[in-house]
Amino acid sequence: MKKGVIYGILAYFSWGLLPLYWRLFESMPAWEILAHRIVWSLVFVAILVTAAKRWKQLKSVVPNLKSKAAVLLCSIFISCNWFLFIWAVNNGHVIETSLGYYMNPLISVVFAVIFLKERLSAGQWIAILLAGLGVLIMAIQYGTVPWVAISLAISFALYGLAKKIAGLDVLLSLTWETIIVFPAALGYLFYIQGSGTGTLSNLSGYSLALLLLSGAATALPLFWFAQAAKLLPLSMVGFIQYIAPTTSLLLAIFIFHEPFAEAQLISFSCIWLALIVYSFVTFRKSKVNKMVTNAA
Repeated sequence: MKKGVIYGILAYFSWGLLPLYWRLFESMPAWEILAHRIVWSLVFVAILVTAAKRWKQLKSVVPNLKSKAAVLLCSIFISCNWFLFIWAVNNGHVIETSLGYYMNPLISVVFAVIFLKERLSAGQWIAILLAGLGVLIMAIQYGTVPWVAISLAISFALYGLAKKIAGLDVLLSLTWETIIVFPAALGYLFYIQGSGTGTLSNLSGYSLALLLLSGAATALPLFWFAQAAKLLPLSMVGFIQYIAPTTSLLLAIFIFHEPFAEAQLISFSCIWLALIVYSFVTFRKSKVNKMVTNAA
């Protein structure tokens, strides 16, 4: 349990600090950062697979059309999510990214109802309605729908849904996800460098070294998350995951000095209340189910 909590905190705190990391490359276009992230993620994951001696298992992990389609969808959804996040961070929308990842668990629940036919209690529906109210308040304040937050929440929820349906090994499925988009990413980097529009040569040695580490910055939190998920009850992982958007929100307000108006506070308060209600109801439901199982 103790190890699981440490892994969970490491994973979500790392994800929460990512805006600081991507801001180091704000002079670089989001597409170029994404391409580098994909390329160096594959390099780092390949090192992990080699160290674990699991290359022989790579082909067998996607034995049928369903698993191949799921991995392809995972690759598309996570690439879209990464691009949106990088673009948002480097264009002053860190508060919206925070809102998106606060919304993500609740969007995932809605998808579970729609696609996996799961049933919700009255308390869980109330939580989803409160979250919807929070988004509506922010939309009224902005005069437009907070599309960055919603797109981040939906793309990551779709990624989680595809992973759930596939049920594949974490490390090997991540390897396939990066392999699929690697040729496009590498081709794009060669193209922009050849056409003279690439910015890699403009980076200092320090910035270049940090960019090469983007693979580790991507894969390590996923590894820590997988370890936490193995060692902890799902309800506890649910509580720990709010470290990431909370960290990003604090960075946005106190480090990046993004405006946080009264309407945004009301909107976030609705989301926070929704998460408290949902977590409480889910935790109580899990506890009751455990007592019933033990009694049986």
